[in-house]
Amino acid sequence: MREQYRSEDFTEKDLAADPMEQFAHWFRQVAGGGALHEPNAMVVSTADSRGRPSSRTVLLKHYDARGFVFFTNYGSRKGRELTANPYVSLLFPWHPLARQVIVTGRAVRVGREETVAYFRTRPHGSQLGAWASDQSAVIGSRQELVDRYEELAARYPEGEKVPAPPQWGGFRVVPDAIEFWQGHENRLHDRLRYVRESPESGWHVERLCP
Repeated sequence: MREQYRSEDFTEKDLAADPMEQFAHWFRQVAGGGALHEPNAMVVSTADSRGRPSSRTVLLKHYDARGFVFFTNYGSRKGRELTANPYVSLLFPWHPLARQVIVTGRAVRVGREETVAYFRTRPHGSQLGAWASDQSAVIGSRQELVDRYEELAARYPEGEKVPAPPQWGGFRVVPDAIEFWQGHENRLHDRLRYVRESPESGWHVERLCP
């Protein structure tokens, strides 16, 4: 199976001065075009203290000049791995547009106020689910999970305030490199990467061979 990508050239002159501005530009195009289901879906890759990697898809919930934010159970595999080793990679696989964005950086926990504010915006069922699931832990059956949920639903009926779980919260990925990948025919893809040597330094752009 092989796909020939046909796209307009993507050159240095097309780039915004800041990578988060460039991400916002591409994200608006992807989210507004209707070509993708859940364009905020991203692959989060982590590694444990011994360097063994793992990946999973999560949803981006916020981005700004400081980085990319997602939420999880801090006791989950990714939560434990990021606590032991904060280096992380994000991948946005926007295949219908022959585009990818690859982020590398460090994950830091967001403040509790930010976590609680986001938790309040989640649907009632998702709030209960965050309590019911001991994410990544072994469980005996699906029924056990459903029973936990139903107990919580009885304790916190629809319309009643559900407290944010103490073990649940956000991570902000602070980037040190962001690559914008645009596919082209004959595998002559454009790969433009913003790199920052330190939090105090500015960004510089480099072109990578495909």
